[in-house]
Amino acid sequence: MTDETQTVEKAHVEAIPEEPNLPGHETQLDPKPDWEPRYPGSGRLEGKVAIVTGGDSGIGRATAVLFAREGAKVAIAYLEEDDDARITADAIEQEGSEALLFAGDLGDPETAGQLVAKVIAKWGRLDVLVNNAGEQHPDEDIRDITPEQLQRTFQTNIYSMFYLTQAARSHLKKGATIVNCTSVTMYQGSKELLDYSATKGAITAFTRSLSENLIGDGIRVNAVAPGPIWTPLNPCGGASPEKLEHFGESTPMGRPGQPNEVAPAFLFLACEDSSYMSGQVLHPNGGTIVNG
Repeated sequence: MTDETQTVEKAHVEAIPEEPNLPGHETQLDPKPDWEPRYPGSGRLEGKVAIVTGGDSGIGRATAVLFAREGAKVAIAYLEEDDDARITADAIEQEGSEALLFAGDLGDPETAGQLVAKVIAKWGRLDVLVNNAGEQHPDEDIRDITPEQLQRTFQTNIYSMFYLTQAARSHLKKGATIVNCTSVTMYQGSKELLDYSATKGAITAFTRSLSENLIGDGIRVNAVAPGPIWTPLNPCGGASPEKLEHFGESTPMGRPGQPNEVAPAFLFLACEDSSYMSGQVLHPNGGTIVNG
């Protein structure tokens, strides 16, 4: 074992117990999020193969099923929520497509490599990579953020994007696309989500830089920055009952968004409809005006 490998293993942090409801099961939410595609497909991803991380629930599920409706075969990566992932896979198959389920912690570089290897072994190609998986741990006082929490949040939210993109890179050919999930908190800030917001800033910078890095090879890289969307992330990620009661009401539209209101942004950036866009961020956030 090399010194480099030892460093990576020491750096990897297992799931922390601060929010015991994480990663969160959509089957336990009430009301249930709206994730079903809202319009007929038009073959915009016909013959393509996609990986969607965090695809078991929320925005990831809505995106995965929409991709399937548009003709893609979809690999769903998730941490451990087998019940939610099975629902997503069934929905993909009901769209007449194929699903691959993969459970594991993508903050571990070996896990990311295993995911890509399974996709290539099953379908022989990879055209679309959606880096959507994330976690958050609210804290009102920066002094309450432990080193383990800080590393875990960065590990899940941004390290995993590096690891998965590295593993996928040799399989991404001209015309492939990468779509990352950042957040409105990157632009507005969030006083209770200091580490989470910082990772989202890193994701936006990563998106713009990776676009510059890959555009010469015909690979486009963009991002989506959702506002408050009703998914397991907030109710299972430590948000207080008071905050949940008024979740999304601060947006100009006065309500939270639904996953199937965000998935079309991922589809647009994944397909040829956005062929002249790279390094950009779309903002399905209920009307909040941000720069960039």
